[in-house]
Amino acid sequence: VQLVESGGGSVATGGSLRLSCVASGYSRHRACMAWFRSPPGKEHERGARERVASIDRDGRPSYADFVQGRFTISIVKEDEKNSLTLQMGSLKPDDTAVYYCASASCPVYGESWLAYPYWGQGTQVTVSL
Repeated sequence: VQLVESGGGSVATGGSLRLSCVASGYSRHRACMAWFRSPPGKEHERGARERVASIDRDGRPSYADFVQGRFTISIVKEDEKNSLTLQMGSLKPDDTAVYYCASASCPVYGESWLAYPYWGQGTQVTVSL
C-alpha cells in the first residue's frame, strides 16, 4: 500500500488550502481513509497525531470537533487507487501542523491513529497571523 500526499503550504489566517492523497496497492472497496495531523515539534511522534477527518467505506465523512465546519473531506474511488482530498478553509494559526493521510481496511473502530496501519509521508501546513 502506498499513500502520497501533496498540497501543503503557507497561508495567512483565514486562507484556504487543499490537500490531496493518492492511495494505491489494495482493494478500493475495503479502504477507509482519514487525515491526521501532528502539532509543531511532534512530527515524529505517531502518538501525538490527532484525527482531523475520516471517511468510511460508504463515503460518509466524520470530523473532529475543532474543524467546526471549516474543512471538507472527500474521496474518489477507482479500480487501482483512491484519491482523498481535504479542502481546508478559514485556517487559523492553531491549524499549523504536518498533515498525514492514513488508510485501513474497513470497518475502522474509533478515532485513534492506532486504527490505521498505512500512512503517507506528511505535508506541512503553516498558517501565519
